Amino acid sequence: MHIVAMGGGGFLMEPGNPRLDDYVMSLASNRSPRVCFVPTAAGDSENFIVRFFTAFAKKDCKPSYLSLFKRDGESLRDFVLRQDVIYVGGGNTLNLLAIWRAHGFDQILREAMADGIVLCGVSAGSLCWFECGVTDSFGPELKPLTNGLGFLPGSHCPHYDGEPDRRPTYHKMIAAGMPGGYAADDGCALHFENGKLKDIISSRKAAKAYRVNLVEGQVREQPLLSKVLG
Repeated sequence: MHIVAMGGGGFLMEPGNPRLDDYVMSLASNRSPRVCFVPTAAGDSENFIVRFFTAFAKKDCKPSYLSLFKRDGESLRDFVLRQDVIYVGGGNTLNLLAIWRAHGFDQILREAMADGIVLCGVSAGSLCWFECGVTDSFGPELKPLTNGLGFLPGSHCPHYDGEPDRRPTYHKMIAAGMPGGYAADDGCALHFENGKLKDIISSRKAAKAYRVNLVEGQVREQPLLSKVLG
C-alpha cells in the first residue's frame, strides 16, 4: 500500500521537473500505468486539468481525470479500482474532504489503497491523507485541519519552506496539542508503504523533510535524510 505525499512540486508547481511524478509512476504495478487526476480541491479547475494532460501525455501512461462535480453515472468504485495511480491536486483541503465524504469517495480510496493502487498528491493532495495538519482552507490565515482521512497517522505540513508562516504555525499547533508529524518542503515528497515512512525523495537538493514532535514540552524539529532524484 503506497501513499506519496508531496509538500509541493509535481506538474502543478514544477512543470519543467518531472522527477516526483516519474517516481510515483514507478511504483505502479503496470509499466504503462493508468493515472487518474482528481482536481476536487480546486473545484475541477480547467487550468489544472489541462496542465495534467499536458504533462502526462508525454509519459508512457494512460491519463484520465475524475470529476465529482459533473457525474456521468458510471460507478465511482468501478472507475477508481481500474486505475493504477490516483493523483490528487492542490486547493482547498476542507472542501475536498467534505465533497469526497458526501460521495463516499473516501471509502473507495481506502479500498483502492488496500488493492495496491498508488495514492499520491500535492499540497491539499498531500495533507488529506493524514489525521490533521496545517491548512489555509479557512482563509488566508493558517489554521489547523482536524478531520483528515487518517490513512496516515499524525499531522502534516506541506509547503514548509514555500510560505514563511508555515514553519512557525506548525510549531505553535504542535505546542498547543496537535499530534506530531511530518513537514515537507516544496519539491520534497514522503513515500509511505503500508502506513510506515519508507523513503523521502526530492526533486532538487534544497528540498527537505522534517519530523516535528513535542518532546518534554518543547517542539523539536528533526531533519530527515532525503534522496535527490535524477
